[in-house]
Amino acid sequence: MDFTNIPLFERLTERMNWLGQRTRVLSQNIANADTPSYQPKDLKPIDFEAEMRKLEPVEPARTNKKHLVGTVAPVGDFDPKKSKKTYETAPVGNAVVVEEQMMKVSETQMNYNMVVNLYRKHIDLFKTAIGRGGA
Repeated sequence: MDFTNIPLFERLTERMNWLGQRTRVLSQNIANADTPSYQPKDLKPIDFEAEMRKLEPVEPARTNKKHLVGTVAPVGDFDPKKSKKTYETAPVGNAVVVEEQMMKVSETQMNYNMVVNLYRKHIDLFKTAIGRGGA
């Protein structure tokens, strides 16, 4: 089955590609931690929420009166756009803080794993829907 033409899977694939590219950029930052005048780089974040809003909304069909009606999760005050500025610069002008870069790598890896799991779960849902069994 080809899932590449389904918009949700296209967005998930784009997100995985972006996360892979970010890992490479952060790895270069760590590799240049001792390079004089090197400034750490990062990719411009993708507004994943805006990308998902571009998709047509999918409303669940209540096929049985015993099915539960969904609820909307409360919105918190989390702001993904807030970014901590680099707080150290070495005397030679290098601004790479290895611990900071490692935290970003860890965050990126966790996000990548989450997207891969979402991808797998949706594939399993499609397989179940077409009668080929799930996980």
